[in-house]
Amino acid sequence: MGKIIDRLEEWIIGSLMAVATIIIFVSVVHRYASGFDIPGVQDWLLEINLGWAQELCIILFVWMAKFGAAYGVRTGIHVGVDILINKATGGVRATMIQLGLVCGILFTALIGIFGALFVWENGMAHALLTLIGSDPGDYFEGPTTPDLEWPTWIVYAAVPLGSFLMCFRFLQVMVGFARTGELPSHDHGHVEGMDDETETLSVGEAIVAAEDREHAHAGLSDEEWEKTHHPRRPEEKN
Repeated sequence: MGKIIDRLEEWIIGSLMAVATIIIFVSVVHRYASGFDIPGVQDWLLEINLGWAQELCIILFVWMAKFGAAYGVRTGIHVGVDILINKATGGVRATMIQLGLVCGILFTALIGIFGALFVWENGMAHALLTLIGSDPGDYFEGPTTPDLEWPTWIVYAAVPLGSFLMCFRFLQVMVGFARTGELPSHDHGHVEGMDDETETLSVGEAIVAAEDREHAHAGLSDEEWEKTHHPRRPEEKN
């Protein structure tokens, strides 16, 4: 189930990014091409209305940002000031990390709950009750976007959905840290599809990668971390 959610999350983010990129590209080309006085072509281009493109791209980027934030929690790519945490050791460090994760869970859960209530009262309740043939009562239809004239609750739905997913990711990280003592870390110098043996890092990339490992291993090197948390068996020492 976890892998399905991971793949779905990545598919949503990638699809939103691809669609937004294509729309922006087509919109820019259309804008410049319609300025050339080409008989027949210019009139045809001017008849095409792409005034909605900017609004749609903004909506796509909002959804992309919310789901991307959850992806960042899962992969450990969020920026954090962890100098004091890395200087701490043992139970103190673990307590500080768990406290930070609990704060992340509470914050994203509250944003998700209040966001869901806002979306529900901003038009979703009216749309859903009307769809099933029930009386919407005091729920109003809700506003629409200026260009696309979409119900705004569809746009705002990214807030509770993304926040609840982010809350779930914080829970995953907290459980994983309690079991293994490790945090998700991302090697900014690593490129997917390339062998580690042929990969060359610049000085800046090497520093970033080292900081990521320090964050995940409490300031210890990979060898020291392995000795502390994964001691070798007696038969392996021989």
